[in-house]
Amino acid sequence: MKRFFIGALAFVGALSVLFVVGLVGLMLLASASKPGVPSNLVLELDLEDPLSEHGGGDSLVGAFGEEPTTVRDVVEALEKAGDDARVKSLLVRIGHPGTPAATQELRDAVKAFRAKGKKAVAYSDTFGELGNSTLGYYLASAFDEIYIQPSGDVNINGLAFELPFAREAFTRLGVTPRYFARYEYKNAINSYTEQDFTAPHREATEGFTNSLFGQIVRGIAEDRGLTEDVVRGLIDKAPLMAQEAVEAKLVTGLRYRDEVLGGLKEQAGEGARFLYVKKYLERAGRPSASGNTIALVYGVGEVMRGKNQSNPLSGGQSMGAESVAAALRKATEDSRVKAIVFRVDSPGGSYVASDTVRREVQRAKEAGKPVIVTMGSYAASGGYFVAMEADRIVAHPGTLTGSIGVYAGKFVTAGFWEKLGVNFDSVAAGKNAEMFGSDADYTPEQQARLDASLDRIYADFTTRAAASRKLPLEKLQSLAKGRVWTGEDALAHGLVDALGGYPKALELAKEAAKLPADARVNVEVYPRKKPASALLSELLGQTGDNSEDDATSISVLSPWTTLVAGVRQVYAVGARMGLFEGTRGELYAPLPEASW
Repeated sequence: MKRFFIGALAFVGALSVLFVVGLVGLMLLASASKPGVPSNLVLELDLEDPLSEHGGGDSLVGAFGEEPTTVRDVVEALEKAGDDARVKSLLVRIGHPGTPAATQELRDAVKAFRAKGKKAVAYSDTFGELGNSTLGYYLASAFDEIYIQPSGDVNINGLAFELPFAREAFTRLGVTPRYFARYEYKNAINSYTEQDFTAPHREATEGFTNSLFGQIVRGIAEDRGLTEDVVRGLIDKAPLMAQEAVEAKLVTGLRYRDEVLGGLKEQAGEGARFLYVKKYLERAGRPSASGNTIALVYGVGEVMRGKNQSNPLSGGQSMGAESVAAALRKATEDSRVKAIVFRVDSPGGSYVASDTVRREVQRAKEAGKPVIVTMGSYAASGGYFVAMEADRIVAHPGTLTGSIGVYAGKFVTAGFWEKLGVNFDSVAAGKNAEMFGSDADYTPEQQARLDASLDRIYADFTTRAAASRKLPLEKLQSLAKGRVWTGEDALAHGLVDALGGYPKALELAKEAAKLPADARVNVEVYPRKKPASALLSELLGQTGDNSEDDATSISVLSPWTTLVAGVRQVYAVGARMGLFEGTRGELYAPLPEASW
């Protein structure tokens, strides 16, 4: 029996290896037989769900499967397509585009595409079904034409931020939140320590809510040829039924999906094909792929010590200081790199980790490499800390940024365990050995040390921010205190330098590198991705060195997991190559079956 189990495990392991080797072979075959771009096409994009900010770097999904479409993918695909005579128009299904800043990045890309004489059409079965779809419609308003089903609605109900406050719930549980902040606007802890909005918390939240709402109203009014008062009136009247939306000039017409597809195909002309934006980008290539090198470094997710972490199940990412700092060093040391674009999308995190990244931005500047930060949805607290040393900072009007402040503390759980009849006892050496434990509150001496630490961090944050932004310390401190600003307000206060996204950051990077505005550049992501062979070694449990190229932690899969994943990925890769359909022509998504 023992021999049987050993033999079975060996068989499974051998199959796992064979499947992985097969994956690598299919990848090589796929790259060697890459299909081209049809001569007459309409681009398609499905925005039913938000786009990823970053594909996650080195990952088995990226090596052996389909990486998610990112914000940058769409921006660059539309830039490329705008100059491509083969592309006649763009069709986007709009659902949930994500955050206000992500929506604005996409709106700008669509407008730039249209400015080159290309048509853009937005479609949705409904903008919200018993739900708010203000951001979805805000994106759609940037298109030439907008269509919904006759049964659809336009639910542009405005913006609302609803937050839970659980102080009383913690009290009932016997848990005491002992958190302390610098200063009154640093409200991340308020959900634990308060039962409703404090005056500063409400002030800050109303401030960025009204700023975002004003941006949305102005955008819709400008793009649909309406006044802002009319748009505000329509928002207050919503939800709007389909015919009401047509009469209000919010929607071009009422059409079903097949009617929208058929109309665009007819307009494009004989032989028109539909192709998804990601596939087009893979085949046509990125617009910035030759010339002087501009490095692109990502800092996405909560700022943490150590390496980047990526969860393939949830899609969550963290900004590992070790990984991001190494990428910045690599770009700084590379003689080919003329400037660095640093994409930051982070709500904050570790002070120490943030300082590690900030230092590498500073060193890059000292080495003569300009650093331009482009902010995504968030660049707050630690996300602002890592960005503030850059030569120039670019944010979207809707980017939530600033939050220059700090908080720390713990939950004291002694009362909770007492209710359960559980008693923790301990033996400790050192007066403050249990300072960070959750069983007891801080002593007065420990509280004094914690306060001193918070004061030191806050002083360091504000002093460095004032120096890097060239603002008087008193002025900077008036903007700090933990307050969150929109990018629009941050620009007015001098916390950022310009509004825009990737294209604006690239423009400023060329300027900083003293390159002509129309110079062709090669945007290269740092660190470079590992080759499939290196990922294969990790998959099989072969550990390599700890070089700085190892940017992302990857879990080693068990033989059984590898076997199941292998079967799925072999089929997926083979299907995309047309191996199971008998023709690669299926990759062009024949109408209408493969659309959406």
